[in-house]
Amino acid sequence: MEIGERLASLATKIEQQRATIETEEATKNAFVMPFISLVLGYDVFNPNEVVPEFTADVGTKRGEKVDYAIVKDGEVQMLVEAKAVGAPLNLNHASQLFRYFATTNARIAVLTNGQSYHFFTDLDKPNRMDEKPFLQLDLLDIDETLVPELQKLTKDSFDLNSVVNAAEELKYIGALKRVLAAQFRDPDDDWVKALTNRVYEGSFTQRVKDQFRTLVGKASKQFLADQVNERLKAALGSQAYGETSASVMSGMEAAEESVEEADAPDSRGIETTLEEIEGYQIVPAIVCSEVTPSRIVHRDTKSYMGILLDDNNRKPIARLHFNTGKKYLGLFDEAKVETRHYIETIDEIYGHAEHLRKTVHNYA
Repeated sequence: MEIGERLASLATKIEQQRATIETEEATKNAFVMPFISLVLGYDVFNPNEVVPEFTADVGTKRGEKVDYAIVKDGEVQMLVEAKAVGAPLNLNHASQLFRYFATTNARIAVLTNGQSYHFFTDLDKPNRMDEKPFLQLDLLDIDETLVPELQKLTKDSFDLNSVVNAAEELKYIGALKRVLAAQFRDPDDDWVKALTNRVYEGSFTQRVKDQFRTLVGKASKQFLADQVNERLKAALGSQAYGETSASVMSGMEAAEESVEEADAPDSRGIETTLEEIEGYQIVPAIVCSEVTPSRIVHRDTKSYMGILLDDNNRKPIARLHFNTGKKYLGLFDEAKVETRHYIETIDEIYGHAEHLRKTVHNYA
C-alpha cells in the first residue's frame, strides 16, 4: 500500500476503536505503534529501529523516559511522546521532549494522542525544540498537502534535510490556513475592518462594524459556494450544464446552505471542504434522471461525507472519503454493502454514473 492508503486504513481503525480506548498505554498499543510501523514503516519490534521507553539521563532528571525513539543509520532521528487519545497536546506535559531534543541527535520530535500528531524541529534556536509545531496532522481529517512531507520521514524515503528545509514554510502555511479557516467561520473585528475599508468609504463605527460582520460572513460563504459552482460548470461542460441547470440548481443551493450549516453546534470539529461540496454536487447532476435533485442530501462526518436519498440513512447513495491522502468514492450494492473506489480527480465520479443511477432507482 502507498502511504495514503496506509493512513486511510489507520484512520478507519481509529474511528472504530477510539471510543473504547481509555488509557495512554492502550493508545500507544492501538494507534501509535501502528502509526510508526504501518505508516512510517519502522519495525517496532526491532530495537535497532524503534526503542520504547527511551532513556537518556539529562542533568538531574535521571531515569526520565520518552515513549519511543526512532533510529535511522544508527542514530536517534525522531523522538515520540504519546498521550491518551482525546487528550490535548499540551507542551507542558512533554518536558521530556524538550530535554531530550537537546541531548540527542534527534531533529524531529513528535507529540501525539494517537489521532493528532504534532511535529517539531529547531527552527527558532539550533538544538532547541520549537514551542510550535511545523506540521500538524489529524488522521481523521487529513490535509493531503502534508502527505508528501510525511513520506519523507518514512523508513524507505527518509530525507531529514528536506523536511527541515521545508519546515518553516510548512509551519507558516499551516498557520495561515488555520487563520483563514477561522476567519471564514467567524470573522474577528480586524478581519471585518480590513475588508470593510476596501468597499466602504465612511467611518468604521460600531453600527457599521455590526452591519458588515454579517455581510462579511455571508460574502465568505457565498464566495466559497461560487468557486464550487464554477468548477462544477467546467466539469459538466457548458452545453450539458445548460441542459441540466434547472434540476441541478437545487443541489447547488443545498451545498451553499451546507457551508453555513458547518458552523452549527452539532457539527463542531467537522470541516466541509470545497472538494466534498463539489463531489456532492456532481451526484444530483448524475441522478437527476431518476429523482429530483432536492431529494439528494449530504451528511458530513470527520472521516467521510455521506450522500443520501431523502435524508435517510437507510438509503445511502455514496460516500466521499476525501479526508486522507487519496480520494475514494464509496458505492453501495443492493445489500447496502459499501465498496471503495480510488479516484484521482473528482471528475472521475462521472465514470460511476450508471451505478449511482441504479442505486437511486432501486430506492425510488
